[in-house]
Amino acid sequence: MKYLISGGGTGGHIFPAVSIANALRQLDKDADILFIGALGRMEMERVPEAGYRIIGLPVRGFNRAQPWKNISVLIDLMRAMRQAKRIIRDFRPDVAVGVGGYASGAAMKVAARMGIPVLLQEQNGFAGVTNKLLKNDARKICVAYEGMERFFPKDKIILTGNPVRQNLTEGSAERAVEFFNREFGVSFRADIPTLLIIGGSLGARTINRSIIAALPELAASGIQVIWQTGKGYIDECRQAMVPYADSSIVCTAFLGNMPDAYAIADLVISRAGASSISEICLLGKAAILVPSPNVAEDHQTHNAMALVRKDAAVLVTDADAPKQLVGTALQLIRDTERLEVLSRNVRTLAQTDSAQRIAQEVISLATNLG
Repeated sequence: MKYLISGGGTGGHIFPAVSIANALRQLDKDADILFIGALGRMEMERVPEAGYRIIGLPVRGFNRAQPWKNISVLIDLMRAMRQAKRIIRDFRPDVAVGVGGYASGAAMKVAARMGIPVLLQEQNGFAGVTNKLLKNDARKICVAYEGMERFFPKDKIILTGNPVRQNLTEGSAERAVEFFNREFGVSFRADIPTLLIIGGSLGARTINRSIIAALPELAASGIQVIWQTGKGYIDECRQAMVPYADSSIVCTAFLGNMPDAYAIADLVISRAGASSISEICLLGKAAILVPSPNVAEDHQTHNAMALVRKDAAVLVTDADAPKQLVGTALQLIRDTERLEVLSRNVRTLAQTDSAQRIAQEVISLATNLG
């Protein structure tokens, strides 16, 4: 069988896509998988690193603030759709999977026109623009939240949860201590409260600036901090860290060792992207969520509120973060009873084996059983 997977732009689209591909290979040892992404976006690096072929399309998002600039975007979109048609004609996939993002719209629309069964995977509690536009082209739509019939035909919806990176559950706090002490020259211990700060694959300006402003407080707090800044903010954050070089704060652009970082963390500060929330749920981690205000339809707030309403996370708005984030984190990380309640409640929201369940739906479409 041949499987076409398209989407990307952020880790929130790429990690689920790669997880689905890995699950397809587990279920179908001879699977032939091809990715379509957007030129210049991070999937063009991350997908080959995961061992898969990818072809990039010259596609960009629409400029909502300055609509008159979208003429070139439309021209690129037409070029991308022509290129997608050639790719699909040459590859001849049995099924096409769209996970959202710029490239997914072009690739899935063309696949549907060519009679290829299309399955969509929607990560968020508020459906993305691309998937909403494709709802009539899809045969099946795999979602992570209940109530998605607001956006999609009810008879197409399958509640599967979001796929996460497969090795996340294999982390070890003891191994984390060894890793961070060796790689960053700190003196971590497994029995000291540890705060993990992650701003998504691209980083988060508000979270980073809030941490910079509170570095004196964090350095004197007696807790351990693992701070992933994103590559766009690492220089600014490292400069701010100079006076605190001997503290128990690790500052790094990217965390390649996420399973161990999660394992040692007592509390996580994170944006409210769908993939991050799915990881937090799966691992049962107490979390403070800071939804990004710079996303379509404010979907990260919808994601976060799905947890907050279940008393499974704490929300600090982006606007309140500079004054409230670190103080809230330091108060919460010392409240072991509250941490336990959040951890217990968030674990009940986890959807396990999501990638395998989605892969099974993909295979059923490919074999004309779905």
